[in-house]
Amino acid sequence: MLNRYRLRDATVSALSVLATVVVLASGTAAVATAEPASSIVGVEGVGERRDVLHVYSAAMDRDITVDIFRAQAPGAPTLYLLNGAAGGDGGSSWFDQTDIAGFFGDRNVNVVVPRGGAASYYTDWLHDDPVLGRNKWSTFLGSELPPLIDTELGSNGVNAVAGISMAGTSVLQLAIAHPSVYRSVASFSGCARTSDPVGEMYVRSVVEARGGGSTVNMWGPPGSAGWVDNDPYVNAEGLRGTAVYISSGTGAPGAFDVPGAPGIGSDYSKLVQQVAVGAVIEATTAACSRQMQERLEELNIPATYNFRPNGTHSWAYWQEDLHDSWSVIAPSLGLPTGPS
Repeated sequence: MLNRYRLRDATVSALSVLATVVVLASGTAAVATAEPASSIVGVEGVGERRDVLHVYSAAMDRDITVDIFRAQAPGAPTLYLLNGAAGGDGGSSWFDQTDIAGFFGDRNVNVVVPRGGAASYYTDWLHDDPVLGRNKWSTFLGSELPPLIDTELGSNGVNAVAGISMAGTSVLQLAIAHPSVYRSVASFSGCARTSDPVGEMYVRSVVEARGGGSTVNMWGPPGSAGWVDNDPYVNAEGLRGTAVYISSGTGAPGAFDVPGAPGIGSDYSKLVQQVAVGAVIEATTAACSRQMQERLEELNIPATYNFRPNGTHSWAYWQEDLHDSWSVIAPSLGLPTGPS
């Protein structure tokens, strides 16, 4: 790792000196010490235009690993891509599963993929969780990280955000919560609802059944304000003025649900898993996505939809969705839809 704590050591050292203030009053002294600020604490060069950043989040009081693909030149906009329920671990990241370098190689945009946040819904949790720890992802992605990325990459402060599966819900709420940060949002196979019975069940299946965490620590007891406040369907009015793209398959086997397909190869166990489990999940997200379409049309908020007649909950489809959504994302960033 290159310069792992290069910036953090300097930042903490400076703050230790400058933030210790002694106030004398009535013969007593009071000492106040400021907390360390969010900062990039290390940079690893891993390839042409590829770096790994280590970013200290003051809100979560830990370092977050962030994979980046730099634009062709400074002054470019930035696309944030969020991973699914595994948080990008174990080979489940956009960089592991898609052709980021190939597709964006001749497009002048920075691509930023945070790692971590498994089963967190990339939201600010009410309480620390004994299994999943402290999660303040909305603060990190909406307030802490973007200005650090702008400085590090020399970007122009114009951003878009896209996400798959769990993050297909999260990106919609991030765009609602931080309208001045993200000009466009793309949701691939996400469930936009969180506070109705089906949405609540879907959220609990991710946070509790898969992640081992507590949704009570995340948003409070079911039916409480936190569930409603983080429901993009309920709060869809907040997407007005944001370019929106929503996609989903149906769960029926498609072109990438066959032997030899990307992510499957000759491993028939992967094929069985993708068709059996991925079909059920995608059928659920398809219903949620259709409901979100109805909601946005009811509010007269324009959006672009890509509802495929087949396809399971899997990466090969999401790579195609990313390519397709570029026709919506690029104009929001001030870029051409083709090569820059």
